[in-house]
Amino acid sequence: VDSVSCYCKVDSGLKTVAEARKFVPGSKLCIQPDINPNAHKSKNSRRERTRVQPPLLPGLPDDLAIACLIRVPRAEHRKLRVVCKRWCRLLAGNFFYSLRKSLGMAEEWVYVFKRDRDGKISWNAFDPMHQLWQPLPPVPRDYSEAVGFGCAVLSGCHLYLFGGKDRQRGSMRRVIFYSARTNKWHRAPDMLRKRHFFGSCVINNCLYVAGGECEGIHRTLRSAEVYDPNKNRWSF
Repeated sequence: VDSVSCYCKVDSGLKTVAEARKFVPGSKLCIQPDINPNAHKSKNSRRERTRVQPPLLPGLPDDLAIACLIRVPRAEHRKLRVVCKRWCRLLAGNFFYSLRKSLGMAEEWVYVFKRDRDGKISWNAFDPMHQLWQPLPPVPRDYSEAVGFGCAVLSGCHLYLFGGKDRQRGSMRRVIFYSARTNKWHRAPDMLRKRHFFGSCVINNCLYVAGGECEGIHRTLRSAEVYDPNKNRWSF
């Protein structure tokens, strides 16, 4: 298996798919037919050159390089992302943090937001292990001065902000989330109802929202909805 495109290894002595899965549990196998290296060489030579990438760490195979990179504290991951594109893609994928979690290297942070005298919101993360505060990127304009919104963490590394009331737009259905893997804010599907000052909780990695108020209705909402990150959609 090419270490550039897949971070698993399959023993050449394993002839069947079942045996290979026992060797690499839970991994997707990259099985390719035998290819004649001399066939279509001139046509595909440029394409093959573009697929050749430098190693993650010079002088080491990628599996050993990853074993070194996963031991870097989470507080320094922002610096790792700017080293090169391969490191940035590695830290943005599921494999890197899943491996850290399986080996007991995951670090939990506490997210805190504060409001200044002008009413604008800023978010910070606290690292209890190293006793460090890390500022998060500025929130989108919709949530810079919002009130009555909800917040929750899904999938272990996504901080969601949802609903709330903006001074100019009133009640919102907007949903955004901060990804610790990319260190950026992203959009998520809007809620089905505009609401602020509502109740919310997380059960089995699904976000539940209930009640609240909606500007213009002048009554408490009785509807409830749930967001499933695996399906990426809301439902009543």
